[in-house]
Amino acid sequence: MKVTLTVSALLGLSGFTNASPSIEKRQCQTSLDVALSVAKRLQSNYFNSFTGEYSGGAHWTDANAIENIHNLMLATGTDDFSSLGDNSYLGRTAILQADTGISLWSSILDGSYDDASWIILALWKIADYKSARGLDNSAYLDSANTIYNIVQGAWDTSVCGGGVWWSSAKDYKNSITNELFLLVSATGAINFPSNPTYLQNANNVWNWIKNSQLRNSQGLFNDGLVTSTCANNGQTTWIYNQGVIASGLGALYAVTGDKTLLDQAEITLDATIQLLTSNNILKESCDDPVSGGATCNNDQQAFKGIFTKHLQYYLDRVNDPARTAKYSGFLHAQASGVFHFGTSSSNDIGSVWYAPSQGGSVFSASSSSSGLAAHVANAKYGPCVAL
Repeated sequence: MKVTLTVSALLGLSGFTNASPSIEKRQCQTSLDVALSVAKRLQSNYFNSFTGEYSGGAHWTDANAIENIHNLMLATGTDDFSSLGDNSYLGRTAILQADTGISLWSSILDGSYDDASWIILALWKIADYKSARGLDNSAYLDSANTIYNIVQGAWDTSVCGGGVWWSSAKDYKNSITNELFLLVSATGAINFPSNPTYLQNANNVWNWIKNSQLRNSQGLFNDGLVTSTCANNGQTTWIYNQGVIASGLGALYAVTGDKTLLDQAEITLDATIQLLTSNNILKESCDDPVSGGATCNNDQQAFKGIFTKHLQYYLDRVNDPARTAKYSGFLHAQASGVFHFGTSSSNDIGSVWYAPSQGGSVFSASSSSSGLAAHVANAKYGPCVAL
């Protein structure tokens, strides 16, 4: 299955974008203004310009924060955080590789294949931003290509008939790693149509996912499989799993035109709205507004924002007013919950969106970035009304 992609093949293509040319650009300025204020607080309070990382974060949550900031700038058309890409740990590593040929990605990834795909998405979003500004994005494409080759090398058919391993330990096949591999492969097929490897990989991983036991009878994806039996392990139906599968299927639809992929995506989107919300606002299993209750860790604090971002990406790819209308009110409800229940007086955003915090909401770079993603998605597809 593995075919090494060369950067020269990628850079020979004209134009790089994470959005289909037919996507209508519709943004609500009021929502963007709220998002911009959140982003400014995120950067001033949590970003460490010395390390290029966010305080208290992990490589993958930092990658999502950087992606969210660039997603915002692409929405606003402004350059408030134009130096972030190059100054971030992602940019420094990508530029080092471009300038010297030295790649530190294997060390940074440390055998984590889901982290690898999150980083690919961030590198591509920075590249998209630079392309939109007429700037050189080759270092970011080169590094994304390097990492993609690492991830596709983790595909294995000897256990459970296929799938990408969660890590180089090769002891677990889970939902998020394979959903992300679907997404980066299908997105690669859109952005680099002359290279058939991306579409081949996207089709292979989707065929494996849909025939696996990862999705349960409720339509939700559990965490992963029991390695010895390949059965659904019954572990938590984390909210981000339910969003990434949709954006991956949306991207594959954009390549193939197969509308059954959208039906599959919306089985899970609709189950999420029905089963993983409180009063129509996303509620992670570890969320609790009361002090002393369950507390989401740094990783889990990112999950709800990832869902809203990938619902935005799904709607980008399907480019269908009827489907936009279906989810518009839901996206507005998330932004409203973030604004009224999740936001502190200092404009930080906490981990709980569905109810006012009574001391249980956790405030961090990860939770603030998560709330930012909800505002950006609402700006594009929610109704342009007051929060």
